[in-house]
Amino acid sequence: MDVKSKTPTQGAQSLRRALAVLRLVAETQEHGIRLVDLVAGTGLNRPTVHRLLQVLREEGVVEQDEDTRRYRVGAELALLGMARGNRFPIRGVAEPFLHELAAKVGDTVFLTIRQGADSIAIDRVTGRYPIQVLATETGVRRPLGVGVAGVVMLASMPSAEAMALISGNARRLARLGLTVARLQARVAEARATGYAWAPSGVVPNTSAVSVPVLDEHGEALAAVTVAAMADRLANDRLDEVVAALQDTVRRIARRRKEMAARRMR
Repeated sequence: MDVKSKTPTQGAQSLRRALAVLRLVAETQEHGIRLVDLVAGTGLNRPTVHRLLQVLREEGVVEQDEDTRRYRVGAELALLGMARGNRFPIRGVAEPFLHELAAKVGDTVFLTIRQGADSIAIDRVTGRYPIQVLATETGVRRPLGVGVAGVVMLASMPSAEAMALISGNARRLARLGLTVARLQARVAEARATGYAWAPSGVVPNTSAVSVPVLDEHGEALAAVTVAAMADRLANDRLDEVVAALQDTVRRIARRRKEMAARRMR
Protein backbone atom coordinates (compact mmCIF):
# COMPACT_ATOMS: atom_id res chain seq x y z
CA MET A 1 0.00 0.00 0.00
CA ASP A 2 1.26 3.49 -0.78
CA VAL A 3 2.37 4.82 2.61
CA LYS A 4 1.80 8.43 1.58
CA SER A 5 -1.89 7.76 0.92
CA LYS A 6 -2.58 6.93 4.56
CA THR A 7 -3.81 9.46 7.10
CA PRO A 8 -1.82 8.43 10.18
CA THR A 9 -3.02 8.66 13.75
CA GLN A 10 -1.38 11.59 15.52
CA GLY A 11 2.18 10.69 16.46
CA ALA A 12 2.10 7.26 14.75
CA GLN A 13 3.60 8.13 11.36
CA SER A 14 7.03 6.62 12.06
CA LEU A 15 5.49 3.40 13.33
CA ARG A 16 3.29 3.09 10.26
CA ARG A 17 6.26 3.67 8.00
CA ALA A 18 8.32 1.05 9.82
CA LEU A 19 5.50 -1.47 9.48
CA ALA A 20 5.17 -0.70 5.76
CA VAL A 21 8.89 -1.41 5.33
CA LEU A 22 8.62 -4.58 7.40
CA ARG A 23 5.70 -5.88 5.33
CA LEU A 24 7.68 -5.46 2.12
CA VAL A 25 10.63 -7.27 3.68
CA ALA A 26 8.29 -10.08 4.72
CA GLU A 27 7.03 -10.51 1.14
CA THR A 28 10.43 -11.71 -0.02
CA GLN A 29 11.00 -14.35 2.68
CA GLU A 30 14.56 -15.78 2.56
CA HIS A 31 15.35 -14.17 -0.80
CA GLY A 32 15.56 -10.75 0.78
CA ILE A 33 14.94 -7.33 -0.74
CA ARG A 34 17.21 -4.48 -1.79
CA LEU A 35 17.12 -1.03 -0.27
CA VAL A 36 16.27 0.49 -3.66
CA ASP A 37 13.22 -1.80 -3.95
CA LEU A 38 12.05 -0.85 -0.46
CA VAL A 39 12.29 2.83 -1.42
CA ALA A 40 10.29 2.21 -4.60
CA GLY A 41 7.74 0.00 -2.86
CA THR A 42 6.98 2.33 0.03
CA GLY A 43 7.29 5.69 -1.72
CA LEU A 44 9.49 6.93 1.12
CA ASN A 45 12.82 8.62 0.50
CA ARG A 46 16.04 6.66 0.79
CA PRO A 47 17.34 8.24 4.04
CA THR A 48 14.01 7.54 5.79
CA VAL A 49 13.96 3.90 4.70
CA HIS A 50 17.60 3.44 5.65
CA ARG A 51 16.97 4.93 9.10
CA LEU A 52 13.95 2.70 9.69
CA LEU A 53 15.89 -0.37 8.60
CA GLN A 54 18.67 0.52 11.01
CA VAL A 55 16.22 0.59 13.92
CA LEU A 56 14.54 -2.64 12.79
CA ARG A 57 17.95 -4.32 12.58
CA GLU A 58 18.90 -3.12 16.04
CA GLU A 59 15.68 -4.64 17.39
CA GLY A 60 16.29 -7.95 15.62
CA VAL A 61 13.14 -7.95 13.49
CA VAL A 62 15.12 -7.40 10.26
CA GLU A 63 18.46 -8.89 9.20
CA GLN A 64 20.83 -7.96 6.38
CA ASP A 65 22.74 -10.55 4.39
CA GLU A 66 26.42 -9.64 4.51
CA ASP A 67 27.07 -10.88 0.97
CA THR A 68 24.01 -9.71 -0.98
CA ARG A 69 23.20 -6.70 1.27
CA ARG A 70 19.53 -7.69 0.99
CA TYR A 71 17.17 -7.37 3.93
CA ARG A 72 14.99 -10.18 5.28
CA VAL A 73 12.83 -10.88 8.31
CA GLY A 74 14.81 -11.43 11.51
CA ALA A 75 14.47 -14.12 14.16
CA GLU A 76 12.93 -11.76 16.71
CA LEU A 77 9.80 -11.37 14.59
CA ALA A 78 9.28 -15.14 14.45
CA LEU A 79 9.70 -15.36 18.23
CA LEU A 80 7.11 -12.63 18.74
CA GLY A 81 4.70 -14.49 16.49
CA MET A 82 4.99 -17.61 18.64
CA ALA A 83 3.25 -15.72 21.45
CA ARG A 84 -0.03 -16.32 19.59
CA GLY A 85 0.21 -19.94 18.55
CA ASN A 86 -3.57 -20.19 17.96
CA ARG A 87 -3.97 -16.94 16.06
CA PHE A 88 -5.51 -18.53 12.95
CA PRO A 89 -8.56 -20.52 14.12
CA ILE A 90 -9.70 -21.15 10.52
CA ARG A 91 -6.57 -23.23 10.04
CA GLY A 92 -7.59 -25.65 12.78
CA VAL A 93 -11.07 -25.99 11.30
CA ALA A 94 -9.81 -26.45 7.76
CA GLU A 95 -6.82 -28.72 8.30
CA PRO A 96 -8.51 -32.15 8.03
CA PHE A 97 -10.41 -31.05 4.93
CA LEU A 98 -7.20 -29.79 3.31
CA HIS A 99 -5.60 -33.20 3.82
CA GLU A 100 -8.65 -34.92 2.32
CA LEU A 101 -8.57 -32.63 -0.71
CA ALA A 102 -4.83 -33.16 -1.27
CA ALA A 103 -5.35 -36.92 -1.09
CA LYS A 104 -8.25 -36.70 -3.54
CA VAL A 105 -6.68 -34.51 -6.22
CA GLY A 106 -3.08 -35.59 -5.63
CA ASP A 107 -1.69 -32.06 -5.83
CA THR A 108 -0.61 -29.35 -3.41
CA VAL A 109 -3.31 -27.55 -1.44
CA PHE A 110 -2.95 -24.15 0.20
CA LEU A 111 -5.04 -22.27 2.76
CA THR A 112 -4.73 -18.49 2.46
CA ILE A 113 -6.21 -15.68 4.54
CA ARG A 114 -6.53 -11.95 4.08
CA GLN A 115 -4.61 -9.62 6.37
CA GLY A 116 -5.48 -6.02 5.56
CA ALA A 117 -4.47 -5.42 1.95
CA ASP A 118 -2.42 -8.62 1.79
CA SER A 119 -2.91 -12.34 1.40
CA ILE A 120 -0.92 -14.82 3.50
CA ALA A 121 -0.64 -18.58 3.01
CA ILE A 122 -1.07 -20.15 6.45
CA ASP A 123 -1.10 -23.84 5.56
CA ARG A 124 0.18 -26.12 2.80
CA VAL A 125 -0.54 -29.82 2.29
CA THR A 126 1.11 -31.91 -0.41
CA GLY A 127 -0.59 -34.69 -2.38
CA ARG A 128 0.69 -37.99 -3.78
CA TYR A 129 1.33 -37.05 -7.40
CA PRO A 130 5.09 -37.48 -8.11
CA ILE A 131 5.56 -33.81 -9.03
CA GLN A 132 4.32 -31.35 -6.39
CA VAL A 133 4.10 -27.62 -7.06
CA LEU A 134 5.31 -25.77 -3.97
CA ALA A 135 4.45 -22.37 -5.41
CA THR A 136 4.84 -20.49 -2.14
CA GLU A 137 5.88 -20.99 1.46
CA THR A 138 3.55 -20.57 4.40
CA GLY A 139 3.84 -17.13 5.92
CA VAL A 140 4.50 -15.42 2.60
CA ARG A 141 2.76 -12.03 2.46
CA ARG A 142 1.68 -10.68 -0.93
CA PRO A 143 -0.58 -7.84 -2.07
CA LEU A 144 -4.13 -9.09 -2.58
CA GLY A 145 -4.48 -10.21 -6.17
CA VAL A 146 -0.93 -11.43 -6.66
CA GLY A 147 -1.94 -15.06 -6.84
CA VAL A 148 -5.31 -16.73 -7.35
CA ALA A 149 -6.18 -16.82 -3.63
CA GLY A 150 -6.00 -13.03 -3.41
CA VAL A 151 -7.99 -12.66 -6.63
CA VAL A 152 -10.83 -14.83 -5.41
CA MET A 153 -10.96 -13.07 -2.03
CA LEU A 154 -11.17 -9.71 -3.80
CA ALA A 155 -13.93 -11.13 -5.99
CA SER A 156 -15.93 -12.03 -2.87
CA MET A 157 -15.99 -8.41 -1.68
CA PRO A 158 -18.31 -5.60 -2.76
CA SER A 159 -16.89 -4.01 -5.93
CA ALA A 160 -16.14 -0.66 -4.28
CA GLU A 161 -14.19 -2.28 -1.44
CA ALA A 162 -12.20 -4.45 -3.83
CA MET A 163 -11.40 -1.47 -6.05
CA ALA A 164 -10.19 0.56 -3.07
CA LEU A 165 -7.83 -2.22 -2.02
CA ILE A 166 -6.52 -2.69 -5.55
CA SER A 167 -5.94 1.05 -5.99
CA GLY A 168 -4.25 1.27 -2.61
CA ASN A 169 -1.86 -1.50 -3.63
CA ALA A 170 -1.12 0.02 -7.06
CA ARG A 171 2.52 0.84 -6.29
CA ARG A 172 3.25 -2.63 -4.94
CA LEU A 173 1.38 -4.34 -7.79
CA ALA A 174 3.39 -2.40 -10.36
CA ARG A 175 6.63 -3.51 -8.71
CA LEU A 176 5.47 -7.10 -9.24
CA GLY A 177 4.50 -6.51 -12.87
CA LEU A 178 0.72 -6.38 -12.38
CA THR A 179 -1.41 -3.42 -13.46
CA VAL A 180 -4.58 -2.25 -11.73
CA ALA A 181 -6.57 -2.76 -14.93
CA ARG A 182 -5.33 -6.31 -15.38
CA LEU A 183 -6.14 -7.22 -11.79
CA GLN A 184 -9.60 -5.68 -12.08
CA ALA A 185 -10.24 -7.89 -15.11
CA ARG A 186 -9.11 -11.00 -13.26
CA VAL A 187 -11.33 -10.13 -10.28
CA ALA A 188 -14.33 -9.58 -12.55
CA GLU A 189 -13.76 -12.97 -14.18
CA ALA A 190 -13.49 -14.68 -10.79
CA ARG A 191 -16.65 -12.94 -9.60
CA ALA A 192 -18.52 -14.32 -12.61
CA THR A 193 -17.23 -17.90 -12.33
CA GLY A 194 -16.93 -18.28 -8.55
CA TYR A 195 -13.28 -19.29 -8.74
CA ALA A 196 -9.93 -17.84 -9.83
CA TRP A 197 -7.74 -19.77 -12.27
CA ALA A 198 -4.23 -19.00 -13.45
CA PRO A 199 -3.39 -21.21 -16.44
CA SER A 200 0.23 -20.12 -16.07
CA GLY A 201 1.45 -20.00 -12.49
CA VAL A 202 4.41 -18.41 -10.72
CA VAL A 203 6.55 -21.45 -11.53
CA PRO A 204 6.88 -22.23 -15.28
CA ASN A 205 4.54 -24.95 -16.61
CA THR A 206 2.35 -24.84 -13.52
CA SER A 207 -1.20 -23.71 -12.86
CA ALA A 208 -3.38 -22.86 -9.85
CA VAL A 209 -7.07 -22.54 -9.06
CA SER A 210 -8.70 -21.11 -5.94
CA VAL A 211 -12.15 -20.98 -4.32
CA PRO A 212 -13.18 -18.81 -1.32
CA VAL A 213 -14.35 -20.06 2.06
CA LEU A 214 -17.41 -17.91 2.76
CA ASP A 215 -19.07 -17.14 6.07
CA GLU A 216 -22.82 -16.92 6.64
CA HIS A 217 -22.79 -13.34 5.29
CA GLY A 218 -21.04 -14.29 2.07
CA GLU A 219 -17.73 -12.74 3.11
CA ALA A 220 -14.48 -14.56 2.42
CA LEU A 221 -12.85 -16.04 5.53
CA ALA A 222 -10.06 -17.59 3.50
CA ALA A 223 -9.32 -19.25 0.18
CA VAL A 224 -8.38 -22.83 -0.65
CA THR A 225 -6.07 -23.29 -3.63
CA VAL A 226 -4.81 -26.24 -5.63
CA ALA A 227 -1.48 -25.79 -7.42
CA ALA A 228 -0.34 -28.38 -9.97
CA MET A 229 1.51 -28.94 -13.21
CA ALA A 230 -0.33 -27.04 -15.95
CA ASP A 231 -1.61 -30.13 -17.74
CA ARG A 232 -3.31 -31.29 -14.53
CA LEU A 233 -5.45 -28.15 -14.33
CA ALA A 234 -6.80 -28.00 -17.86
CA ASN A 235 -9.92 -29.07 -19.74
CA ASP A 236 -12.18 -31.56 -17.93
CA ARG A 237 -9.82 -32.02 -14.99
CA LEU A 238 -10.03 -28.34 -14.15
CA ASP A 239 -13.79 -28.76 -13.71
CA GLU A 240 -13.22 -31.79 -11.49
CA VAL A 241 -10.74 -29.95 -9.28
CA VAL A 242 -13.02 -26.90 -9.02
CA ALA A 243 -15.89 -29.17 -7.96
CA ALA A 244 -13.66 -30.79 -5.32
CA LEU A 245 -12.58 -27.35 -4.09
CA GLN A 246 -16.18 -26.15 -3.87
CA ASP A 247 -17.14 -29.22 -1.85
CA THR A 248 -14.16 -28.67 0.46
CA VAL A 249 -14.90 -25.01 1.18
CA ARG A 250 -18.57 -25.79 1.85
CA ARG A 251 -17.56 -28.42 4.38
CA ILE A 252 -15.07 -26.07 6.03
CA ALA A 253 -17.70 -23.33 6.32
CA ARG A 254 -20.28 -25.78 7.68
CA ARG A 255 -17.84 -27.18 10.24
CA ARG A 256 -16.87 -23.69 11.36
CA LYS A 257 -20.54 -22.76 11.81
CA GLU A 258 -21.18 -25.91 13.84
CA MET A 259 -18.23 -25.21 16.11
CA ALA A 260 -19.34 -21.61 16.62
CA ALA A 261 -22.85 -22.79 17.54
CA ARG A 262 -21.44 -25.17 20.16
CA ARG A 263 -19.43 -22.38 21.77
CA MET A 264 -22.61 -20.31 22.07
CA ARG A 265 -24.41 -22.99 24.12
